[in-house]
Amino acid sequence: MTTSINNSPLRHLLTLNDLTRKELEGIVAHAIELKSARKQGKEQARLNGKVLGMIFEKSSTRTRVSFEAGMAQLGGHALFLSPSDTQLGRGEPIEDSARVISRMVDVIMIRTFEQEKLEAFARYSQVPVINALTDDFHPCQLLADIQTFVEHRGELSGKTVAWVGDGNNMCQSYINAAALLDFKLNIACPKGYEPDAELVAANKARVTITHSPAEAVTGAHLVVTDTWASMGQEEEKQQREQAFSGFQVNHALLANAADDVLFMHCLPAYRELEVSADLLEDPRYSVVWDEAENRLHAQKALILFLLGY
Repeated sequence: MTTSINNSPLRHLLTLNDLTRKELEGIVAHAIELKSARKQGKEQARLNGKVLGMIFEKSSTRTRVSFEAGMAQLGGHALFLSPSDTQLGRGEPIEDSARVISRMVDVIMIRTFEQEKLEAFARYSQVPVINALTDDFHPCQLLADIQTFVEHRGELSGKTVAWVGDGNNMCQSYINAAALLDFKLNIACPKGYEPDAELVAANKARVTITHSPAEAVTGAHLVVTDTWASMGQEEEKQQREQAFSGFQVNHALLANAADDVLFMHCLPAYRELEVSADLLEDPRYSVVWDEAENRLHAQKALILFLLGY
């Protein structure tokens, strides 16, 4: 099995833990440079002839558009693959699909349910594999979030971040980010909706769990939330709305935060559920549109990093 790309060791991004702090900060800095170059019309088509395979087992807007547009802007191509289009949806073993697809493309992104499936694919892939979302982690969104904070406020190190809502894949990726970048993370969620206990315990020096949104947000420089019912949890929607009553992020909650607090949401947002409509649209705090755009730039920087450029 091939173990190198451009004479460099084969690298994947399955969680943020696959990066060092220096590498993470370097990717974010490069993403900011790529964003500036594109706006100035100075972007280089550095991936001419390169192909990204995009495997989607979950639906997507921002992920598909950002990866596909990003490859085109860098001079490469992207192939959209869904289970209905491939043998993955007809029972072909993951290791067989990984062996075949990775011999035909240069990098692969996968958006699926099980983290284990992603990891199995990566074990048999000859090219870099990117986690474009699983039920456990969403590292690409964190790259965009970190880039957005750096652009508006500078580095996250030493700051306080509040997560309000479900202890889901985004929350767990924020735990990884807190460890890498050395910031304090306060997590407010209803009882029974906490993130993985082992992950929290491993990062207890930086992570605090509470069931009070106001407590979590106190003094925070960044407040983040997400939808209360993620993909695959649609049947729990009504139950979750009841459980998360009182966990809406709004202006009243943000009054507890630092004066220069920012608000982020990875989208799609359900106004008047996890976030009030007026906060989502308030440019004094909300940077969700910059955050969404930065998926494009951060992922371009990530692909270049993984391919050794």
